[in-house]
Amino acid sequence: MKRKGEDETMATQAIAAPMMGGLSRGTEWVAEHNAMLMAAQRRGRRGPTPEALFTKRIDNSRLVKANDPARAREMRSFAYAMAFFLSLVMGYGWQHFSAIECGYRIESEKQQMQQLEEQNRQLRLTEAQLADPARIDTMARNLGLTAPQPGQVVHPNAATDSASGSAVVAESHPAVPAMH
Repeated sequence: MKRKGEDETMATQAIAAPMMGGLSRGTEWVAEHNAMLMAAQRRGRRGPTPEALFTKRIDNSRLVKANDPARAREMRSFAYAMAFFLSLVMGYGWQHFSAIECGYRIESEKQQMQQLEEQNRQLRLTEAQLADPARIDTMARNLGLTAPQPGQVVHPNAATDSASGSAVVAESHPAVPAMH
């Protein structure tokens, strides 16, 4: 068993070999001494028994999974239950968010209706102010207009009087009678 923080190197015993030059003896002794110290530290951490780790290659390519009909039935029923549960949650979420969206739409329509009612009220007020006969009379006098003289006013539906010399309005007679 490998402990946490332990490095992957293992101490080995150095075998003396004839080297060229006298410098190799000093470096060999240092390497051997370091290896001995590391082995002592590992023994101190692990206890009195040295551990050896070996790797074993396992080939599972020839294994075949046996079919388990009971397990397959359980998994199928679990999948159906989860699909049903998910559809319930999705249906609830759809309904909830649709209700929220409808609420926002209703509020928007209410605001638009209030704006249109206010605009309608403003337009009726403006129409009443513009159609005031006193205002029209004042504006006409400011523009230099006066009251009409008798005979100046022509009524479109009035009977024509050629003897009095009053103005005659042109009339049109359709070729095809209008259907009512």
